[in-house]
Amino acid sequence: MLKYTIGFIKRGDEILLLNREASTWMGSWNGVGGKLEANETPMECILREVREETGIILENMQFKGIVTWKVDDQYDGGMYAFVGEAPEIYEYSTPIKTDEGILDWKTIDWIFHPENTGVANLQYFLAEMLQDEENYEHQFIYQEGEVEKFERKKLPILEEIY
Repeated sequence: MLKYTIGFIKRGDEILLLNREASTWMGSWNGVGGKLEANETPMECILREVREETGIILENMQFKGIVTWKVDDQYDGGMYAFVGEAPEIYEYSTPIKTDEGILDWKTIDWIFHPENTGVANLQYFLAEMLQDEENYEHQFIYQEGEVEKFERKKLPILEEIY
């Protein structure tokens, strides 16, 4: 079982992102999420984290796979990834300053712009999570702080999510 969750809330052509004030990914735009608590399923965790970090109450999010990483040839962790959908008319004014950082809606084009250096490694996996019905393991291999390799493998259904 992995220790963390990450979630992306989509509203039309925008995604609600958090510019984090603490590591990891301090100063970068990323999804919301956090650490699983004892006896908590990944789904319970992401719904709690979304509520705590944004104030948005969701009943469900779609499981979209896992993101894992190895750092300098050592497995270093991973997170369960989810996508939620808000109606295009959903009112949620941003930017909002929170304890975690700054929340703001970012257009999908902005997130994936080739010159955008302000997002976490979302360009590697977020498009597939938004468009593909399959679930994947998105695995990063880092050497000396840089992405050396990225692999995507189809996942079987994971019962532990719910």
